[in-house]
Amino acid sequence: MSNRVDINNLLHEMRSLKSQTQAFQKPQGLQESIATESTGRVNQANQVPGFAEMMSQAVNSVNDVQQNAGQLANAYQQGDPSVDITDVMIASQKASVSFEAALQVRNKLVEAYRDIMNMPI
Repeated sequence: MSNRVDINNLLHEMRSLKSQTQAFQKPQGLQESIATESTGRVNQANQVPGFAEMMSQAVNSVNDVQQNAGQLANAYQQGDPSVDITDVMIASQKASVSFEAALQVRNKLVEAYRDIMNMPI
């Protein structure tokens, strides 16, 4: 019986986590009043993007940076006079740093998933 989770404490912790995450978002009434157009419809541009959408945008931006670095490297190797070696190296380092950052985010997500899956019920 001592390992049993007190449901009231669990609910209290869940509510406090929810309030902490909502502190970074606009209040719902304020968001609706700002986002409402003259026709009464809610404008989609003012809504907060979801987690999956943000991750997709991050992966796409890493991909764009890597493709840009590859294009600059190919242009330099082909002898394009408008491409300088410093531009190629900077683009390469940007691609490397952005990939490493994405890799670290992925590692933290996997670690958090494992922690959640290993939690006792």
